[in-house]
Amino acid sequence: MNPMRRLRIAKVTVNMGIGEAGERLAKGEKLLEELTGQKPVQTIAKRTIQPFGIRKGLAIGCKVTLRGEKAMKFLRDAFAAVDNRIKASSFDEQGNFAFGIREHIDLPGVKYDPMVGIYGMDVCVAIERPGYRVKHRKLKKSKVGKKHLVTREEAINFIKETFNVEVEA
Repeated sequence: MNPMRRLRIAKVTVNMGIGEAGERLAKGEKLLEELTGQKPVQTIAKRTIQPFGIRKGLAIGCKVTLRGEKAMKFLRDAFAAVDNRIKASSFDEQGNFAFGIREHIDLPGVKYDPMVGIYGMDVCVAIERPGYRVKHRKLKKSKVGKKHLVTREEAINFIKETFNVEVEA
């Protein structure tokens, strides 16, 4: 196979939407750092939603972007948390996909701590081929050719083969 046609995991973004600032957010950040081994960044509310008590500019969640071997390791654990099953509707037309983990204690090797509580998280995965750098570089940005883009079917097959995951229709 042509090495430029091989698929790879570009990044895995783990997002925890806590919905409030303060102690609960601090606990969520600490937990996310323990799970991923990286320091999370806070996500900020874009608009005010009065019934939920959310104000614009208030920190309401945290996220971590994983790349390389850390991303692969976390993804294996995340798939184990959802019983190695994912819906086909989770994939978009560019080959990216996302799924949720209801409780962080579903991850292998994580024990329940009453001081922390239970948090859910979203896992978003971007799949790309070598050569996608032209899309992200600072100078001379360019488009990735139509034949070089990752399709939904290619991404599904890649995930099935690499992680032994069952994709349900």
